[in-house]
Amino acid sequence: MDPSTPTATRDAADRPTAAGSRVPPHRDAAEITARGLALGAAITVVFMAANVYMGLKTGMTFSSSIPAAMISMGCLRLLGGAGILENNIVQTQASAAGTLCNVILVLPGLVLIGHWHGFPFWETAGITLIGGLLGVAFSIPLRRALVMGQGLPYPEGVAAAEVLRTGQEQGHEEQGHHGQERSGGRSERGLATLLTAAAAAGLVGFATNGLKVLAEGVRGAFVAGGAVFGLGTGFSLALVGVGYLVGIGACLAVLTGVVIAWGIAVPVLTALGEHAGAPAEAAQTVWADQVRLIGAGIIAVGGLWTVGSLARPILGSVRSALESARAAGAEHSMRQLPRQERDLPLPWIAGGALLLSLPLAWLVWSFAGGAGLGGMLPVLVGVLTLFVLVFGFLMAAACGYLAGLLGSSSSPISGIGILTTMAAALLLPLLLGRAAGPEGERFVVAVALLVAAVIVTTASIANDNLQDLKTGQLVDATPWRQQAVLIVGVVVGSAVIAPLMALLYEAYGFVGALPREGMASESAMAVPQAALVTQIATGIVGGSLPWTMVLIGLGLGVVLVALEARLRRRGLTFPALTVGIGMYLPLSVEMTIALGGILGWLAERRLRRRTPEAAREGAVEAARRRGVLLASGFLVGESCVGVLLAGADWLSGRSGVLALGFEGPAATWLGLAVFLAGLGAFYRLTSRAPG
Repeated sequence: MDPSTPTATRDAADRPTAAGSRVPPHRDAAEITARGLALGAAITVVFMAANVYMGLKTGMTFSSSIPAAMISMGCLRLLGGAGILENNIVQTQASAAGTLCNVILVLPGLVLIGHWHGFPFWETAGITLIGGLLGVAFSIPLRRALVMGQGLPYPEGVAAAEVLRTGQEQGHEEQGHHGQERSGGRSERGLATLLTAAAAAGLVGFATNGLKVLAEGVRGAFVAGGAVFGLGTGFSLALVGVGYLVGIGACLAVLTGVVIAWGIAVPVLTALGEHAGAPAEAAQTVWADQVRLIGAGIIAVGGLWTVGSLARPILGSVRSALESARAAGAEHSMRQLPRQERDLPLPWIAGGALLLSLPLAWLVWSFAGGAGLGGMLPVLVGVLTLFVLVFGFLMAAACGYLAGLLGSSSSPISGIGILTTMAAALLLPLLLGRAAGPEGERFVVAVALLVAAVIVTTASIANDNLQDLKTGQLVDATPWRQQAVLIVGVVVGSAVIAPLMALLYEAYGFVGALPREGMASESAMAVPQAALVTQIATGIVGGSLPWTMVLIGLGLGVVLVALEARLRRRGLTFPALTVGIGMYLPLSVEMTIALGGILGWLAERRLRRRTPEAAREGAVEAARRRGVLLASGFLVGESCVGVLLAGADWLSGRSGVLALGFEGPAATWLGLAVFLAGLGAFYRLTSRAPG
């Protein structure tokens, strides 16, 4: 079926699935159910914990749509009576978990600058709730234009729909063979695969971060002619999973960033300047203070190019959406539409977005109330509220379009965070002048980060929602029901994210901001993306930003964007924005992610060589599904163990409460041996078709 073709003329009972079978209508009647909402909330909490932990530690989050669909199918089929539409609703609700966590790209900056000394529940939940609900509101009028009217492929949305269809077909085959709808099918085996991988990664994570008998990685440096070259990698199975999920194209872009940062920029800058201390520390200092700003410049160009290149189709899409809404007319006319074309009424959405401007204004007011602005305070609140609504909608439309073009994982959320922070940090001093008082600089940086956090959340949720709505279109779901459940997902996620972030901060602390005296800085979470946007905002406001590094990054970004455009015309993926990400994430994170992508590519090549041509595509697809489950299990297992360890440290009042003190070369060699064993098992399982 053409992705741009409306499905209103056909019911789920009449539409052939990908395999040519037909979905029985009585199996698909239920969409929103109590058990589905409960399961969706539970999956939301699990993936929220995993994404918050990984995001704070490494700066990377992952899309939870496909793993959530697989878990949902397994759990609901064990209960019996599940249909494809109910499964779709569960994964729709749960996918908000991975998306809402993108707020960690910015929000920890408020702790790093000392504006917050933790994560207060109401303010943190308010930022994510307002941004998330605005994202849902902006995505609804865009659905007809971007999902139905532009002919965009939505690769990840189509993949999620195919997962749902495959699980449904398997269930019908079992029903026909056994006369019942119980276990033994692919969904249950998939759930077992995911749980086994989660258990394995959880054990390794417990030994590494809890007992500390395994090293987290290895890092070093060597000097050649006065230039310092940094080397290293991590031993995290979860990051291997991230690399597998993002694919070889993005991983090669990350490696390009590594080469530019650690093979060119760091050696050149250390050779030109003076550095004291060990070579590894000198290289780390140069990277943190200067080189990652080059990456920020590349990301800014990549994000700006993406938004600019989409300006015309986005405007056309918005015009089409408004025309469709006017044609639909009042609410009673909406009821006359086929089920598969019914959105939440546009007047409700417009009214809801306007109402959300009130708590948004309150957030800005609460941030600015202690700055002594006097009569400037209402002006500031009005300008920033309007800025969030207008700029947030434009960024939501851009991300939604790119999700349709390349998939939600390729959307320039990092670039949007940097662009928004730069814009706010440049705008606020012009607006306020010297009216902010003695604490003015910190106040201006805090408000810039607040604005960026809301807009990043808005764009992220809209980006994910449009992908979910595409999945719903392909399985003949009811749009307004999906949209209602997306709101539920945002509400649940907003309630969970504040205590999770507070727990992890209290247990580990952040690099540069420890919650208690005497805490071990070695265990502190790096929060790399938040640290970068905070460095940029503080540098702009205080006039200390090394603009030379940023300008070099902007120039490199232009070159890389031109290369990306050229390669895209040949059907190749090489995102310039990801090159920038490869420059500002820690070296141990980048190299481990790259290993996962390369391993997946090698495994698929081996499988293709060893499989007869007639069965090749089916075998590769089955192996990919298993690889997605294994990678997702690695992420969930290691991250959830990290959250549990944080809880143990918080209860005990000290970090590393379970540590056995097994350090030194023995821990490094043992950690390397376990890591290589994990890589070998992962390669073996993903390089052969499931039997």
